[in-house]
Amino acid sequence: MTNDFYCEQVLSGNIEVNKAFETENVLAYYHTKPAYEKHIVVIPKKYISSLITISEEENALLLELLSVVKKVAADIVSEHGACRVITNLGDYQDSKHLHWHLVFGNRR
Repeated sequence: MTNDFYCEQVLSGNIEVNKAFETENVLAYYHTKPAYEKHIVVIPKKYISSLITISEEENALLLELLSVVKKVAADIVSEHGACRVITNLGDYQDSKHLHWHLVFGNRR
């Protein structure tokens, strides 16, 4: 694994994060350097490089991950009236660990 901020920093505990929601296999936390008024990141606790590399054996984890994305997005919509759900692939993906950004507001 290279360039995996989530495993190397967040999940290892090297940096402290403000958790928005957590399950046994998924963590949602407030971005450490938010680019939006509200900026939450949702990650699996297991290393998966991206959305397009998920294996059939990881489908249950994907469903749990999407369930957390849905719950946190609904909370943001309830509070602010809108939410963007973003995931990046390939060269757009800075950290090679599957993650979603749930954001509200204008980019800072």
